[in-house]
Amino acid sequence: MAKKNHQGLDANLIAQNKKARHDYTVTDTFEAGLVLTGTEIKSVRARRVTLKDGYAQFHNGELWLMNVHIAEFAGGNIFNHDPLRNRKLLLHKKELKKLQGELTAKGVTLVPLKMYLKHGYAKVLLGLAQGKHEYDKRNAIKKREQDRQIDRVMKHY
Repeated sequence: MAKKNHQGLDANLIAQNKKARHDYTVTDTFEAGLVLTGTEIKSVRARRVTLKDGYAQFHNGELWLMNVHIAEFAGGNIFNHDPLRNRKLLLHKKELKKLQGELTAKGVTLVPLKMYLKHGYAKVLLGLAQGKHEYDKRNAIKKREQDRQIDRVMKHY
């Protein structure tokens, strides 16, 4: 079981992309390591990460995390990192080949769902996702509301 902090949240969780599960249907997830510089890992440990607009894509046979904002480290100097730079993702070769094959389908993308620390290393949970239509989002909201209503009624019995 993961450690919880005083607020009941996972102590190792750095950032979470809640909007991804709303905008996409996630079919599969993969855990990947990140190649970070010194000031980047310090900012990650300070939880100064935004996954909202991030995605992953292949470039020259390697998987790269794009458009994820890791804020500059406050104690950094002239060698501080670029907040939106592309970061290499570390996966096993079999996983890379599987992902490369699945990403050829139309409308399929890799989105970061969570970033967390595992044994001191920064990891990102990637979701193989397909975009939802507007009516799918409305149906999901309607179903969630119905489930809440049922729970409220069942609570009284």
